[in-house]
Amino acid sequence: MDDALSALLHEVRSHGALFDQAVVRPPWAFRFEEGTRIAVLAMLSGRAWISRPDGAGTPVPLGEGELAIVVGPQSYVVADDPGTAPRYLVDEDERCTTPDGALVLDSCTPGCRAATGPRDGRDDGVPRPVLLRGAYRLGDVASARLAAALPRIARVSLPPGGAAVLETLAEEIHRSAPGRQAVLDRLLDLLLVSGLRAWFERPEASAPDWYRAHGDPVVGRALRLLHEDPARPWTVASLAAEVGASRAGFARRFTQRMGGPPMGYLTQWRIGLAADLLARTDETVEAVSRRVGYANAYALSVAFKRVRGVRPTEHRARSRTA
Repeated sequence: MDDALSALLHEVRSHGALFDQAVVRPPWAFRFEEGTRIAVLAMLSGRAWISRPDGAGTPVPLGEGELAIVVGPQSYVVADDPGTAPRYLVDEDERCTTPDGALVLDSCTPGCRAATGPRDGRDDGVPRPVLLRGAYRLGDVASARLAAALPRIARVSLPPGGAAVLETLAEEIHRSAPGRQAVLDRLLDLLLVSGLRAWFERPEASAPDWYRAHGDPVVGRALRLLHEDPARPWTVASLAAEVGASRAGFARRFTQRMGGPPMGYLTQWRIGLAADLLARTDETVEAVSRRVGYANAYALSVAFKRVRGVRPTEHRARSRTA
């Protein structure tokens, strides 16, 4: 794992049921209410607008060669025009319905086409708009960090590498070869990473500390060590020794670059990882505690309560009912 972005997205993966393509005929508008933490949107052809269903904020245009990263579980609308009312609703189970509840599709899976007419995607020889969307249900750490680092809708022009991924996605969608879904999922992951890089590396961007620090030979190395082995009994002195710096110099440099001390960062990272494990696995609190660097369940519980305000078991119960 070579940097903070890789660490953050290590277990962030798209899955088949959260990937869809829609060939659309104007006027068209989708309202997405699936509650995912982050969505990736691109137009394989044509142009669209992304807006909030309550009309607040300024609609964001999305053209070919551009990518939009939508952050947060709140609903959003993608349409041919900001004034077009939603004609299709996509819920948390990926069911596509009309506004009055009539079922259009059981699931928005790769290649789905919602009430769009001819399968060739053309009207009078002119290609119709093609919307590509991938959605992710992020873990605790990734969700919090990306929500803090990105606006509600981040639109970027894809660099050559990202544009190539998008072109490959467009080709793969129409194939029926074995392993197609796995290829689509991984390409979508690449598209997400390309979009995040493009956003954070803009000259005017205020990239988060954890992203900018990867270029620092001392702090970046320390972050990689913490991310790769959070369970190791780290101290400021042992980290400083690993990165070849004095204890005082390392602590000062880390705090300047990251906005907080090394052990504070490690605590937040460990508790975030524990929160993810508690939410998505059935491992015992004791097992989770050892995986993230605490001696036992009691030690994790004390730290978890101090950082999150609830005990690990309470967090697990809430996450299962959310």
